[in-house]
Amino acid sequence: MTISLARAHGTPCPTAVLDARTLPASEPELLARLTELRSALADHGAADVLKNALVQPSRHPLFDLDYRFVQSMPDRLDSFDLRGSCGHSILAAVEAAARTGMIQPLVAGCRVRVNVLNNGDNVVCEAEETSDGGTRFTAHFLCSPPRPVDELLITGEPVTGIRFDGRTVPVSLVSMGNPYLFVNAAELGFRTVEELFADDPALFDRMTRLRLAVCRAQGWDTSGAFPKVAALLPDGPGALAVRAISVPSWHPTVALTGATCLAAGAAVEGTIPHLLSGAADQPENGMLALRTPGATVRASARTTGGPHDRRLAWISVAEKQVDYRGHFLPAPTSQELSWLPQTA
Repeated sequence: MTISLARAHGTPCPTAVLDARTLPASEPELLARLTELRSALADHGAADVLKNALVQPSRHPLFDLDYRFVQSMPDRLDSFDLRGSCGHSILAAVEAAARTGMIQPLVAGCRVRVNVLNNGDNVVCEAEETSDGGTRFTAHFLCSPPRPVDELLITGEPVTGIRFDGRTVPVSLVSMGNPYLFVNAAELGFRTVEELFADDPALFDRMTRLRLAVCRAQGWDTSGAFPKVAALLPDGPGALAVRAISVPSWHPTVALTGATCLAAGAAVEGTIPHLLSGAADQPENGMLALRTPGATVRASARTTGGPHDRRLAWISVAEKQVDYRGHFLPAPTSQELSWLPQTA
């Protein structure tokens, strides 16, 4: 099994990138192999690697790579979630595929087209700048044909009331790449950006329990990784402060699919991202700044049509750096990960 590790800046952990052609086709056998991989990583000091990207040259003439994401769950080595996707892991997969010869080498300006098998997403990864150690990308999430923005709303409405801690809390449920739950942090008792960004167990607990309340209300599996949850506060015109939870802790920034969902949500009138970002007072198709504890992420949504027929064409997220780490080599004499040279 060929395993490479790559890590996008601002993510909770590296991604294990695997050549899907070497893996079993049946799901039970596949998960058994992934369990073996997790055990090997854990034995060599990398139990924190919880993202898996399964890639191969695409069979589709319009794409370069077929990509499948598998989220390792922290409760057991044989626990996985095969739903959803991970934008940062898509970039990591493109980086590793280019370094290992699966696709052409990356050069500034080149574009790699990725077919996301989990959910049918079409993602174009554009190399902004390359170096010996990694690549800086712009990721473009395409809707072909453009989607009516109302279809991005999981419940069909911009705001849904969820019973939580004895009252009704308004949330927005948006799906673009992954399903996301957005809540005004003030509804959870956190009204300043400083409070939002503090490592406060009370906020983490409330966000986690709110996510479970949404899952129960919608009849969703409470043990999986989706929907993801993020608390928001206004941060100036066209800007949001964002605090997100990953698996199984705070996200250091915000997931790439979280950024796309926020940009998509801000394009839909009446959603919590739209209201808190002041999108109604901003130019159409403007840039949305997402300030997080680790970095500011900038996303822009391109929409078409009029006020009553708005459609989402694509979302772009720029300046995403990915570092290539090399091939994973279990080394029985060491507790550390061993790596092949990057040129191997």
